[in-house]
Amino acid sequence: MATTDLYAVLGVQRQASADEIKKAYRKLARRLHPDVNPGNKQAEERFKEISQAYDVLSDPEKRKLYDEFGVDGLQAGFDAGQARAYRGRGTRRAAGAEEAFTTGGFGRYANFEDIFGNIFEGGGRAATRAGADAEATLEVDLLDAVRGLSTQLSVNRAEACATCGGSGIDNASSTVCPECQGSGHVQVGHGPVAFGRVCPRCEGRGRIGTQPCATCGGRGETSHVERLNVRIPPGVDTGSRVRIAGKGAPGHGGGPPGDLYIVVRVRPHPLLERRGHDLYMDVPVTVGEAVLGASVTVPTPDGEVRVKVPAASQSGRLLRIRGRGVPALKGGTRGDLYIRLMIQVPADGGETVRQAVQAMEPAYGGDPRSNLRL
Repeated sequence: MATTDLYAVLGVQRQASADEIKKAYRKLARRLHPDVNPGNKQAEERFKEISQAYDVLSDPEKRKLYDEFGVDGLQAGFDAGQARAYRGRGTRRAAGAEEAFTTGGFGRYANFEDIFGNIFEGGGRAATRAGADAEATLEVDLLDAVRGLSTQLSVNRAEACATCGGSGIDNASSTVCPECQGSGHVQVGHGPVAFGRVCPRCEGRGRIGTQPCATCGGRGETSHVERLNVRIPPGVDTGSRVRIAGKGAPGHGGGPPGDLYIVVRVRPHPLLERRGHDLYMDVPVTVGEAVLGASVTVPTPDGEVRVKVPAASQSGRLLRIRGRGVPALKGGTRGDLYIRLMIQVPADGGETVRQAVQAMEPAYGGDPRSNLRL
């Protein structure tokens, strides 16, 4: 997750309502959608950026965490309760430390790491960090995006090297760290205000190696192809991100792994066009059906339906089928399916057709283009 202000990404104020955030995202998405900007990498990256911002700010829980802790609150393994406890404890410790320095009484804080330990990662323990998030792209058909689907995806995943435990060093050739003498932490400062921190040389492991691990080449990670079962919810669009917890990069020092985000790309459909949560489809009708009216069968994502074509329908007329469009990802009303009537003239203009057309021409009552003016 980028450290950019997510509200600024969407161009809204921090106090913006959920509806204002949704409107701002839709306005930007219509302009930056990859289908509108084919081959424009800058627009594609910007579309991903606004999609990530909307993914956070449209979710009440994620937005609450972001508002309170920033992007740190969105990281895998983040514990909001523990963070609040540490923050409160840090405030009390700071007040106590000020009293101790003012009065000269250090008896209450015999262990100065207890006062300052939270400033550094893990105090005297090995530093732990959550693994980085990863991304994979999945192309789906438009109908699968509307209906949702379960599929399998092969991804190249990294995991902590089993030989070296993620340290990247050859354990047989490792030696005690000369910086911390094997304790994993070093002392900072002098006299009564000295406190401990993780050893920067061995990163809290207490040992260093002269040779890299032969299995991972010193990277601390190995990779393998893993097949994951992925559930794509109904209503996704190009740029939508589906999170799979714990399938990102491995953590450091025993930290939790990151998450894997599946970035969806929707392939165009030969008959259906998507506009937001609505779908549009051209439906051919005969001249007689358009003139006299008819009941015709129309396919939808949920099966066939019968639609009444009103008499005297013009080519291009839109008829709405409620609730047969795209479901909303965050809940709410489903979109509609609009069918556009396209009057189809017979391909074989035989004598019978010519006579029928000649008989019908006087019904126009004049030039149908008489009002066509620029």
